[in-house]
Amino acid sequence: MYVITCCTSVDLEESYLRENGVRYIPFHFELDGVSHVDDLGRTIPYSELYEAIRNGAVSRTSQINIMEYYSFFKSIFEEGFDVLHVAFSSGLSGSINSAQNAAAMLADEFPDRVLKIVDSVNASAGHGILVEWAVEHKNAGMSIEENATLLESERMNIQAWFFTTTLKYLIRGGRVSKAAGLIGETLGICPLLMIDAEGKLIPMEKVRTKKKVALALLDRMLSVTENGADYSGPCHICHSDCKEDADMMIALIESRFPNLTGKIKLHEVGTIIGSHTGPGTIGVFFRGVRKD
Repeated sequence: MYVITCCTSVDLEESYLRENGVRYIPFHFELDGVSHVDDLGRTIPYSELYEAIRNGAVSRTSQINIMEYYSFFKSIFEEGFDVLHVAFSSGLSGSINSAQNAAAMLADEFPDRVLKIVDSVNASAGHGILVEWAVEHKNAGMSIEENATLLESERMNIQAWFFTTTLKYLIRGGRVSKAAGLIGETLGICPLLMIDAEGKLIPMEKVRTKKKVALALLDRMLSVTENGADYSGPCHICHSDCKEDADMMIALIESRFPNLTGKIKLHEVGTIIGSHTGPGTIGVFFRGVRKD
């Protein structure tokens, strides 16, 4: 028997994780210098986090350390279970290195237990889709080894595309230079980004106006989905306190992909990703052509 685990960067609801027996280990964040555990919005609802950021608060994240992973995995081993851990992208965080080091520490202590760590090379609901697939595989009777091997292949089919409606928070966090950001804000630039095969977030286009960047994302989606406009696979949308924009994106996708009507899953961007993007970010996640 084995347990599926993940990090809190999955941007799936805690209810889904609990109902499917998925255990999670939390990242940490500081809001204006006060430390918090990322508990998927229970202590500080996401709406409160984004309102604080709008009002000038600074949110910084920190990765999970080796001993936290060690204690987390050890407690599951002591219950008599093996572990399949689906990790946050190595291209965005060094947290997976801590998980792997913890696994090495536990190998001698629990020689009969199995710990498989799969790099999702993705973030937010892209990471979440891989967790959902892990659950589906397990429920179908797949062994931990088979599940891990299949996930490592399937992860390259997960497409993750983002756009932000304001550069303000990327400027504040130093991810966009002040000069370039101010010019972009003046011109109404909404950058379109994606997560590449190495799990890194890279810019793809600079588009003026929110509606145009949404249409540009839709064109990209049409070009890489399986079966084009007939696509009927998983589709998740995440938003950081901008539900109207998410609803607009859902309507646009359903207009081009009729098989997705009523099937798109909507989530909030969680603390870990949202601390970096701020409010006003949309993410679209789906199955597409392989990125490798």
